[in-house]
Amino acid sequence: MKKSFLILMLTVIVSAASCSFTSKVENDPDKDKLLIDLISYVLGKGHYDAKDINDDFSKEVFTDYIDALDPLKRYFFKSDIEEFKKYEKLIDDEIRNKEITFFNLTYDRLQDRMADARRLHKEILEHPFNFEKDEEINTDYENLPYVETKDQMKDRWRLQLKFNALSSYYDKVEEQIDSVTKNSDYNRKTSIVLESEAREITKTSLKEYFEFADDLERKDWFSIYINSIVEEFDPHTFYFAPQDKDRFDIAMSGKLEGIGARLQKKNDNVKIVEIISGGPAWRGNEVEVGDLIMKVKQEEEEEPVSIVGMRLDDAVSLIKGPKGTKVTLTVKKVDGTTEIIDIVRDVVELEETYAKSSVVKKNDKTYGIVNLPKFYFNMQDYNQRNAAKDVKQEIIRLKEQDMDGLVIDLRDNGGGSLQTVVDIAGLFIEKGPIVQVRTKGESPEVLSDKDRNILWDGPLVILVNELSASASEILAAAMQDYKRAIIIGSKQTYGKGTVQNVMDLNRWMRSNDFGDLGALKLTTQKFYRVNGGSTQLEGVKSDVVVPDRYSYIDIGEKDQENPLPWDKIAAADYSIWDGYIDFDQTINNSKERMSKNDQLKLIDENAKWVSQKRDINNYSLQYSKYKLNIALNEKQAERFDKINDYKTNLTFESLPYEKNLMSADSVLAEKRKRWHQSLSKDVYVEEAISVLEDLKINNIRRSKNPLTVKN
Repeated sequence: MKKSFLILMLTVIVSAASCSFTSKVENDPDKDKLLIDLISYVLGKGHYDAKDINDDFSKEVFTDYIDALDPLKRYFFKSDIEEFKKYEKLIDDEIRNKEITFFNLTYDRLQDRMADARRLHKEILEHPFNFEKDEEINTDYENLPYVETKDQMKDRWRLQLKFNALSSYYDKVEEQIDSVTKNSDYNRKTSIVLESEAREITKTSLKEYFEFADDLERKDWFSIYINSIVEEFDPHTFYFAPQDKDRFDIAMSGKLEGIGARLQKKNDNVKIVEIISGGPAWRGNEVEVGDLIMKVKQEEEEEPVSIVGMRLDDAVSLIKGPKGTKVTLTVKKVDGTTEIIDIVRDVVELEETYAKSSVVKKNDKTYGIVNLPKFYFNMQDYNQRNAAKDVKQEIIRLKEQDMDGLVIDLRDNGGGSLQTVVDIAGLFIEKGPIVQVRTKGESPEVLSDKDRNILWDGPLVILVNELSASASEILAAAMQDYKRAIIIGSKQTYGKGTVQNVMDLNRWMRSNDFGDLGALKLTTQKFYRVNGGSTQLEGVKSDVVVPDRYSYIDIGEKDQENPLPWDKIAAADYSIWDGYIDFDQTINNSKERMSKNDQLKLIDENAKWVSQKRDINNYSLQYSKYKLNIALNEKQAERFDKINDYKTNLTFESLPYEKNLMSADSVLAEKRKRWHQSLSKDVYVEEAISVLEDLKINNIRRSKNPLTVKN
């Protein structure tokens, strides 16, 4: 199991495995029971730290599953929970016996309770809310007790709906005040009218909520049950139903085959909400944002299929299709007319997935920044477009601009392919180990860069934050252990030091009469730094720590349920990079600058304030108190307005190749404009450029590398 697991999080096992499962279980043709049996088998055989499925395990699944079904405690009664508790220690037995009695009971009861809630919320919203009454709502749902009576349930819904309507009522009152201020002849509405309008907004919101719930089928709820089981093994083990797996593949590759439009369901209609630049719909220029797709006709079919009222997933499945095939859409245009439009499907690239770069000049020197949103790759063919190839190409282009220093921005990058990490790290060192990977019961495997050439041997800074995870942590850790880059960012990164693989469950079947069974992403390995330490729970500690908006919020691996523990193995054989003259002094200089930076002090104060506000769970539903609380919050928040007003003296510019693309693509031009504006207000990027200025390179060493550039 060594070489087949070289992809972090996302590799499909392509070899068919033979086990005791067949397409039908004796006297039990139910697909759900088969899934339970198959998944528990795969978990037991393949998980890095498989748990015993016993009574304690059962109790944890019970708690998490009930919470997932009814997190706001607006459906189930105390009597329901007491009835369900008969199964609290029996879920493990049901798993072993391939039974789903507990799921069937909870599913049927939830459908009944949701039907009651549909009637209940309509009844409540028929009557005006009294915003003068002094009452409050507690939003600490986790610690709220379950209601015991129908009257208590009605009151719980009433308080929640009143809270929603009060927010809209406040907005409408403020809008009217602004209108009267601007126009003395404005026809003021009474508070009765404004309350009625606010209630209508809440009605619409609840209507859309229950329409979404109506689209959920039994199989969707069963996926929640399965994931309540598998996530007890660790936070990153997850079951993908077939359509979820498709979305996962698209997210990781940044590609799909279809028409290139993002769709949304609205009042039984499928609405186009975005046209993706470069895609078939964009090139054809016949559909536009706001159009409603009424019917879909495939190339080989005689009659179009109406998708009005259809589940969004099912409608998307009809519209998507292989490259080169034609789909015919009956579209109701924004102006009310109806058109029949032919679109030839193609590969659509989601630009926001991919690496992008920019240049910035400071004191007659040129610096580059590469933003990498994730370590993407194609799961079927690694040789297609991936993060490593794109980062390499962007660095080559930046070198053509006589770049003097490079920033790699990994903030908010949640990870991806392990192989791309190894390839990217190899761009900055001669050769050597990048990461160690261990499968349970086996010796660690060292993944190394074996190419002696260095694409970039100049000054290097890596930006991280609390959401930099997994593959991001491998790259940052390797560059830190080699002293190849200075890491600037949060006190520590996310802390995910585990490797997941996506296993196609269909490949475990000799034959299958149940259709697509989906896939299981499960933890199979742990990875370690070249110095032997694990990033699990501890993450990567920045060389220069700077506060950000996540500083006082619990969002790391250590704050998740069931994380694997931290441990350590022997260090790999590696040598610290000797290209810098003043590495440690540069870090000290940066720390000193950051300690005196007023913008960062303000960001730190803001992070503390946000954390305090998150702990507040009681809100008044009396308008005067609600308004007073908002005014107080706004007054407190005023001192943080300067955060958004901050402006560096840096100007960012796209590379020549991208300027050519933007001349024909206004959407891309607007995206880059916004990105550059954001960079010019980014204190972390500003400091990264200052660090690059400080770093001095050993030019004798550089001259030995044939791929060096002028510094």
